[in-house]
Amino acid sequence: MMGSQTNIEKAAEEIYQSYLSGTPCDPIRDLLPDGDVDAAYQVQEINTGKWLSEGRRLVGRKIGLTSKAVQTQLGVDQPDYGMLFADMDVPDGEEVGIGKVSQPKVEAEVAFVLAEDLDEEQLTAADIISSIDYAVAAIEIVGSRIANWDIRILDTIADNASSGLFVLGHQPRKLSEFDPRQCGMVMERRGEPVSMGAGVACRGSPVTAALWLARKMAGVGRPLKKGDIILSGALGPMVPVEPGDVVEARIEGLGSVRAAFAAR
Repeated sequence: MMGSQTNIEKAAEEIYQSYLSGTPCDPIRDLLPDGDVDAAYQVQEINTGKWLSEGRRLVGRKIGLTSKAVQTQLGVDQPDYGMLFADMDVPDGEEVGIGKVSQPKVEAEVAFVLAEDLDEEQLTAADIISSIDYAVAAIEIVGSRIANWDIRILDTIADNASSGLFVLGHQPRKLSEFDPRQCGMVMERRGEPVSMGAGVACRGSPVTAALWLARKMAGVGRPLKKGDIILSGALGPMVPVEPGDVVEARIEGLGSVRAAFAAR
């Protein structure tokens, strides 16, 4: 037991140092017991605690692996989650500097902002619907501290669900003003369509994904709070980006959101 705990701490330190240096590390999955998702979340939690102690502000959560195809690819049967900090927020249209995210890729999502705390583990769909203040279009700029995106489930969970930055759109909508399940999404890079999808691709509905997250966070002792942001999961395939790229996502009923990457 002591050995596995030491390896959990070693894995956390490798990822933490990779965040600091910007140099990706080797996969950490071999440091952890095979298939031990709980151990990977312990790695994530060690670094979450470290960042909070350093003054970073927790502002929400992201949901990853909401697509059945991606779950199958990584050999899991449920999504994963990661922490969102205030310094990950990029205002719509503001340029993202090179090196700000390690090995960046982008995906379009529906983001929710909560109107109330969700402390109860036994939540219903009605609870999550009534607790959502509004939704906006979002682009998540994912990144990996693991070299060459050579990840399995333990690597991405330990690495804060491969989180990087996020951009929120500026057209807030109530749930009654759009269809989270049927909303279509088109994402363009330099004006060319590169990803398409719809709300149904995200665990059947982004609201269903948010319910999964709210229950999970209450269960692990980090419940969602009023004002928290939920990135509910990709509506279409993830797309790599290069310096100088401009990415724009349009989600039916939620308008558009844009991420621009600085040229070298």
